[in-house]
Amino acid sequence: MNQRALIYKRFPILLSIDCGNTLFGQTLNPFNHKKTSGGSSGGDAALVGGGGSLIGIGTDVAASIRVPCGFCGICGFKPTGYRLSVKGTTSPVDGMNAAINVTGPLARDMDSLVLCMKALLCDELFRLDPAVPPLPFNDEIYSSSRPLRIGYYDGDGYFQPSPSMRRAVQETRKLLQEAGHTLIPFTPPRINFLVDELFTKGVSADGCSTLVENL
Repeated sequence: MNQRALIYKRFPILLSIDCGNTLFGQTLNPFNHKKTSGGSSGGDAALVGGGGSLIGIGTDVAASIRVPCGFCGICGFKPTGYRLSVKGTTSPVDGMNAAINVTGPLARDMDSLVLCMKALLCDELFRLDPAVPPLPFNDEIYSSSRPLRIGYYDGDGYFQPSPSMRRAVQETRKLLQEAGHTLIPFTPPRINFLVDELFTKGVSADGCSTLVENL
């Protein structure tokens, strides 16, 4: 509010790549009402993609910002854990620490995401939530033209990506290389342990009682 933003909609969805519930019904894709907006931050994505809002604030544990942004043709950003405040958000599991719930912006273009991050990473946020590291947006690093070393993969050995996903990664790799960056392929280590032991058991450590209670 101190940044002169008007908050006028909140969407209550948890742990789903769809976006609908028995209280508010189904959220639809703004460009094709026969398809979903994606989720779980699909309400924000549909609103931004359809021109109803300039910025949305979603939460992301396992692609809940990234999936609906892809479905609705907009941009999203999942920051590092605890980079932005998660006060006022709902976690699917009380005390969930193995898989961190992250707050991040959704917008129609990258410039709007940057503007949002600059506005949020301010002294007022650091004062309101001492758990957020007091590190302002570093415009010098963002504006730097120094070539980067970027790791990438188009398959993690656990989940099978669709052909369109693989193509998107390879097209992005090509564009980044043409821009002068170094792209290094890698395979995520111990992926079965990561998914089965850390993530799956981490988000259901309470036997899903919190999730059922919220539903």
